[in-house]
Amino acid sequence: MFPHIRSLREDRDLTQQQLADYLHISQATYSRYENGEMNIPNLTLKRLALFYNVSIDYLLEEEEDKT
Repeated sequence: MFPHIRSLREDRDLTQQQLADYLHISQATYSRYENGEMNIPNLTLKRLALFYNVSIDYLLEEEEDKT
């Protein structure tokens, strides 16, 4: 459901644990986000967009342009 968050993380050679620490959540929760098992809360989406310097629409696959 959210392949962009996985590819962005992998492109930067980050672990799920590193992103989970940044977001103040467990690694298991972050994994569920990446696998589409849980919806990502709005505040978390905003933090991820700021972290990766991309639009929320890109994270949600609404558009292919990262900005």
